Amino acid sequence: MRLLSRKATCNTHGQDSSYFLGWQEYEKNPYDEIKNPTGIIQMGLAENQLSFDLLESWLANNQDASGFKKDGQSIFRELALFQDYHGLPAFKKAMVEFMAEIRGNKVTFDQNKIVLTAGATSANETLMFCLAEPGEAFLLPTPYYPGFDRDLKWRTEVEIVPIQCTSVNDFKITAPALEEAFQEAQKRNLRVKGVLVTNPSNPLGTTITRNELNLLLSFITEKGIHLISDEIYSGTVFSSPGFVSIMEVLKDRNCESTQVWNRVHVVYSLSKDLGLPGFRVGAIYSNDDMVVSAATKMSSFGLVSSQTQYLLAALLSDKKFTRNYILENQTRLKQRQQLLVKGLEKAGISCLKSNAGLFCWVNLKHLLSSNTFDAEMELWKEIVHQVKLNISPGSSCHCTEPGWFRVCFANMSEETLNLAVQRLKSFVESMNNNRSHHQLLKNSRRKSLTSKWVFRLSFDHDRESEER
Repeated sequence: MRLLSRKATCNTHGQDSSYFLGWQEYEKNPYDEIKNPTGIIQMGLAENQLSFDLLESWLANNQDASGFKKDGQSIFRELALFQDYHGLPAFKKAMVEFMAEIRGNKVTFDQNKIVLTAGATSANETLMFCLAEPGEAFLLPTPYYPGFDRDLKWRTEVEIVPIQCTSVNDFKITAPALEEAFQEAQKRNLRVKGVLVTNPSNPLGTTITRNELNLLLSFITEKGIHLISDEIYSGTVFSSPGFVSIMEVLKDRNCESTQVWNRVHVVYSLSKDLGLPGFRVGAIYSNDDMVVSAATKMSSFGLVSSQTQYLLAALLSDKKFTRNYILENQTRLKQRQQLLVKGLEKAGISCLKSNAGLFCWVNLKHLLSSNTFDAEMELWKEIVHQVKLNISPGSSCHCTEPGWFRVCFANMSEETLNLAVQRLKSFVESMNNNRSHHQLLKNSRRKSLTSKWVFRLSFDHDRESEER
């Protein structure tokens, strides 16, 4: 008799992905400017640490909120007691208003249609439980966030079918790619229940265009399926083109009275825009009352604490602060991204042009020993173990082309980023020197062989002449 469940013993969590293995290597030898200056620099973690000072300043000036007080009186006991899983109304109101502000108030959100979850991980998994049965499928454009293999599949047993996007058009979603993925699912006898996209994209660091969003809406309308738009990076857009939410396109297409209105769902969290992944605050927004009801019941397995809700309700309700924070954070992200891009350019390394996110999609194809994913893994291991940088290989993101890597820039100081770039630059120079030396040896051998053959031919000719 088996003592443990199939779920406990299966190996489908995705923990053996190079994306997570890189973290493990980092944790064995983490870089520290003082204690371990030769350690591994973590560039595989999409955290936003650039604007903590703004948050800390607000906390220092709003001690009632941070001390769980209201009008100077402690409300600790009230917050410590059990709370309804629907969430605190004040927080839900502040949350939907913040979401609208990030989107330039071009769309508004109803607080009765939002479900609070313990981060976006929980939100995405909950939507899978609501929208699909085990063995049914969602289509995802590649490359996509490696954690989706865990978040969407592990417990739900939903399948992922990739929408193959390529660098030919900067990895944009196309109608043929959508249809090809749909047909592939059918060949595998998988019923497609929807499409999931991240906008802005993780790992590309780009916003999805309005044309692509219209294409997606037309596709799900034709197929009668769902669309999930994971918009957790929506507040990180630091340059044009600006962010366009799927809710804005729905509104522009006057979809309110159509069936597709209830088949589009948005995931959001405060992990990236506010840099608070440890607070575990995520959300599902849906116009479908049954989805909201079911997801709310499921949220009891991953609630946001009352203390967290109270504190963030006060912070997000401070409109002067949120307005300043959004603008300043985007300015800092832009400066940091440019620092990385320019540093890589000096090392002869190019990136996909990006306008959002906490990372760059970096092209290291010219460093591969061959145009294969095996060569990509060889290069990745060298970068982790020799260069001492943890970056995420494109294969972990299901990229169709070897040689792309996701490199994060917002989870470290400017000095650490400069050091990381210098390490990579030295590595590239070393590789180029080795290749030049190898080519010189190769040319030298070829010249030596040629000389020997010329000498031999000349010797044979002279000998023949003497014999004649």
